[in-house]
Amino acid sequence: MSVHDQAAAAVLSHVALAADGAVLGVALAYVAVRSFLRFNSNSSALHKIREAPTLRVSDLRSVLTSSDVEDSSEQSDGGKLLIVRGTVEAKSAVDGNWKGLKPPNVLASHESGDRGVVLQRTQTCIYNEWRGFFGWTSDLRSLFARSWKEQESTSLRTVPFVLVESGRWPKSDYIIVNMDGSRHQLPLTTVYHQLQPVNASPYTFLQALFGHEYPVGLLDEEKILPLGKDITAVGICSLKEGIAEIKSCKDLPYFLSEMSKDQMVVELAFRTKVLLWSGIVLGALSVGILGYAVVRNWNRWKAWRQQRQIEQQDAAARAEDETLTAEETGDVPEGELCVICLLRRRRSAFIPCGHLVCCQRCALHVEREVAPKCPVCRQTIRSSVRIYDS
Repeated sequence: MSVHDQAAAAVLSHVALAADGAVLGVALAYVAVRSFLRFNSNSSALHKIREAPTLRVSDLRSVLTSSDVEDSSEQSDGGKLLIVRGTVEAKSAVDGNWKGLKPPNVLASHESGDRGVVLQRTQTCIYNEWRGFFGWTSDLRSLFARSWKEQESTSLRTVPFVLVESGRWPKSDYIIVNMDGSRHQLPLTTVYHQLQPVNASPYTFLQALFGHEYPVGLLDEEKILPLGKDITAVGICSLKEGIAEIKSCKDLPYFLSEMSKDQMVVELAFRTKVLLWSGIVLGALSVGILGYAVVRNWNRWKAWRQQRQIEQQDAAARAEDETLTAEETGDVPEGELCVICLLRRRRSAFIPCGHLVCCQRCALHVEREVAPKCPVCRQTIRSSVRIYDS
């Protein structure tokens, strides 16, 4: 573990254990609540996917009825949740927008030349860090600027595409894939992956000298959704102007995937169990830690309150001693002396026995004992009362 990681771990441990672990307990409770919320959403998604029928592209028209038609002037969320397995094809290849030997409207990789309907290009600048002569500044930045290690830029391009029946020609039956508003992960294929070193410059030398991060490489990647790839679409299917269309459902974790329905169900079931048990375990830990923190802080508060009362009683006793009259500090008859200190006059009577045998200061000391008892009759006492002469 590096120096930066050790410093970060020390700071986090001190924060987490603050207030006898109350901060850690609250953090665990937050994670447990998030786990239960995700468990609820995953359980709902698992139920929906289990109930959703799996169809081929050619069977869609027999399932979708006229009630699933969307009005072109007023968009609605009508439709049925279906799981469709098909092959990726450009929309221009099935609607007759290309003629002769002209290729359909597709995207081509800049480096490999592979064709697809989705093209994602990612450039990641990788940074290195050297402590340098003034490397102490990086210790501070490591706690607040760990995201500076990599800087990534991503561009995503798509063209309209459809899913067709695998191995059938002509492709008269197809379903349009509507990507609007979808943020689901796409089953892309990497066609280009190369790490290129970055040439050093005088500015790079200054960055390294003062302990700053400096670029050492540029990772260039290209991913596509290729033509002819078999994928599964999970979403809301409807008829729009007589043509089947599928769009993503925000309540489901899948939209376009390489997995089959059975594989999705298995993965979601496993994820649901993990979230459930993690929520239970983290919730139990948070309750235990918070309970321990509450008990510890409550005991500390009671001890502080008791100490405060003792200090106030001592102050009152000292003030009382300072105002003793000459009669109490002078010659006191032997029968009226305190049986404990034998210096001051008897002024406090014990309750409930009622014996007047101690001065006020000694009576307070007797009360603070673990098992206070009257020094005469050895009966357990509850408190004492100051007796004043009329």
